[in-house]
Amino acid sequence: MIPSGILARIHAYVGGPVGRRLARWASVLPEIDRFGEQIASLPDAELKKRSLALRYRAKSREPLNRLLPEAFALVREAGARTLNMRHFPVQLLGGIALHNRSIAEMQTGEGKTLTATLPLYLTALTGHGAHLATVNDYLARRDAEWMRPIYELLGMSVGVIETPMRSDERRREYACDITYGTAKEFGFDFLRDRLLKRRMAEGQTDLMALMLGQRQDTGGDKPVQRTPHFCLVDEADSVLIDEARTPLIISAIPNEQQKAEAELYKWAAIAAPRFKEEEHYTFDPKTQVVELTLDGRRLVRNLPRSAATESVGMISLYEAIELAIRANRAFFLDRHYVVRNGEIVIVDEFTGRLAEGRKWRDGLHQAIEAKEQVEVTIATGHAARVTIQDYFLRYPHLAGMTGTAINSARELHKIYKLRVIPIPTNRPPVRKALPTRVFGAAEAKEQAIVAEVAEVHKQGRPVLIGTRSIDKSMRLSRLLQSANIPHQVLTAHQVDKEAEIIASAGARGNVTVSTNMAGRGTDIKLATGVPELGGLHVICTEMHDASRIDRQLIGRCGRQGDPGTFRQYLALDDDILVMGLGPERARVLSDRGKSATGSLDSHVRLFRKAQRKIERRHFRDRRILMYHERERKKMQIQMGQDPYLDAPA
Repeated sequence: MIPSGILARIHAYVGGPVGRRLARWASVLPEIDRFGEQIASLPDAELKKRSLALRYRAKSREPLNRLLPEAFALVREAGARTLNMRHFPVQLLGGIALHNRSIAEMQTGEGKTLTATLPLYLTALTGHGAHLATVNDYLARRDAEWMRPIYELLGMSVGVIETPMRSDERRREYACDITYGTAKEFGFDFLRDRLLKRRMAEGQTDLMALMLGQRQDTGGDKPVQRTPHFCLVDEADSVLIDEARTPLIISAIPNEQQKAEAELYKWAAIAAPRFKEEEHYTFDPKTQVVELTLDGRRLVRNLPRSAATESVGMISLYEAIELAIRANRAFFLDRHYVVRNGEIVIVDEFTGRLAEGRKWRDGLHQAIEAKEQVEVTIATGHAARVTIQDYFLRYPHLAGMTGTAINSARELHKIYKLRVIPIPTNRPPVRKALPTRVFGAAEAKEQAIVAEVAEVHKQGRPVLIGTRSIDKSMRLSRLLQSANIPHQVLTAHQVDKEAEIIASAGARGNVTVSTNMAGRGTDIKLATGVPELGGLHVICTEMHDASRIDRQLIGRCGRQGDPGTFRQYLALDDDILVMGLGPERARVLSDRGKSATGSLDSHVRLFRKAQRKIERRHFRDRRILMYHERERKKMQIQMGQDPYLDAPA
């Protein structure tokens, strides 16, 4: 019999086909409970024997659906014994959804990390390996080490792929039953293996060593990955949607002409400040396109040139100047990138973290390097390339989980054939939304935020303040410091202290200012006595380009039935109005804000309209990318080329 509480929550939470599907899966829960009663008294050694017996049956091609109840019961018992964490019925429901090629939308704090152990273990029984892809190395290592005791009790090996690893280490980790890592590292390993297989097929070995009878070290000459089988994508909306616009690219060796381009970028960076908007160039904030006017091109022709740029054609000079202007106009230090050890490192706008190894395309990265006067790297061709969509579609079995996917359900189903299934919460949420406040300018908004922080801080409640960029976090930190409010700051500059800062963010009276680093994958646990005071208070200082990112930040409070509150703060000179409504409309609204005397809270609808427009534009960009990639791949296959290795720059 299906537990009545589960059925009631399913019908209250969702209806229609999704509700029927959840009700059907919920009928498996009593069977899991029956197996749980059988194994509850078994010693650990017997538990492992039951697991080995399941592995034998799975390798004998017994359907996994038939093994699911016993497998889930084993994982639940192992979790209770090793971590004192017993899967809730809704987590079992989430695990069944993940096994059935779905994206489980589980509210923040509902235990996605523990839920993931269920389908990963079940699929790993086949011996083909199961992957979990998440958004950064920190989460991959944390989750793997956290859940490792469950897997090891059941006789499963666990691996982790991290950025600094060598090939032999990666091969060993991929050989494990279950492997955690980032989507980026999985994708780059696929490309490196593809390049290696081509070299091996073309017979590129050390012939001289073979002729002399010397033994070759072939340790690095083997692919590191196995044939893809199952991948569970954590934070699925971030990986499958937000990162989908950026292809993974391994660069080719530069030629002499490309090396000479470095001087051109330096020349353009020095000249760019002489160009004035409207007079010499036009700039579209929505598309970030810079276009020189006739006067601008005339100015380029009259500029003094260095010896290295004398032989460069005028078209290349125009393009270099436009890139340099764009680097000045649209990309800012401590917002879009940081300078670390003499290198430009991109800050991921969706996670607030450093995007190690990523570079902007089409010369933009080099233009920013020249602007910041660091060594200009060479813009090379592509040796290998794959998009996120293409990479994950290679897995015959794919699933995902996140707290914010329902708004993107149509896109996820169209591209990946994955259905979004909302999973009921274990306890009724008691998170409270406070009225959104809108101000005429950023300065007034910031002062109001500081005043609210001071008030909540006096009550002894912890406060989390979310910002869109590093520079805005530091600005708010200075204002809090001036108001004598003790606080901590979490940005990409404090990544080494991340675990420590997150661990204390729920303590009584603590104030934390953070970029989106605190918005995904972080579990802020409330200290003793804090729930009685009202729980965590979250302040959102701006709207993000995607409403999903706002929901992730809000989800840090009110987790697992805890109390919590949140409030959104906005200003009529926020960047989102420029990006969503255009510069002219945004300028009118900004001027209105400067002269306004009454409440502006009714303007919140304009912010939501701007956000929806940006979301639609990003969706179109992803659709266009997918179309072009599909056509490119089709054309190269028809020409007998490898679509991953013969990609044009």
